[in-house]
Amino acid sequence: MSLPEPSDALPAARDHVAALQAEWRRERPDLDVGPQGVVGRLHRLAKALTAELVAVYAQHGLTEGEFDVLATLRRSGEPFTLAAGELAARTMVTTGGMTKRLDRLESSGLVTRTRADDDGRGRVVTLTADGRSRIDAAFTDHIANEHRLLDVLEPADAADLERLLTTWGSRLELD
Repeated sequence: MSLPEPSDALPAARDHVAALQAEWRRERPDLDVGPQGVVGRLHRLAKALTAELVAVYAQHGLTEGEFDVLATLRRSGEPFTLAAGELAARTMVTTGGMTKRLDRLESSGLVTRTRADDDGRGRVVTLTADGRSRIDAAFTDHIANEHRLLDVLEPADAADLERLLTTWGSRLELD
């Protein structure tokens, strides 16, 4: 599923969500289905964006979850090491889910797991040199892809959208 090129960026007068809203207005005129215009479009856009992002991760042999783990370790700074529990918290993944991701990444030579110095039961996860090379290349392509996806908007519209989404997210306490 590809997003439109910048020349095709103007919204259609009647898209899929508008058609759904029209059907609901006909069937349930007692309800204000206006929010579907925003939430429905955001949902459809999120699905399309995710597909575009995941395609770039796959070019680097990574799943979305693996990219997230490597990126979290990389942006943590030298020595690119985090406790496994902290890594799970920062990626909003259960510890069981994190274990599966780390098993795959460790078997690929992208991370190592060792016992924590201060807690014999705890584990720390460290990005390997191969892991750093992989995430640096993947992140470079990821950012280029995000620029491509956002370039369908005028810069002022992109800035307005970022502001609106930030405000909405903070009011819904998503952080």
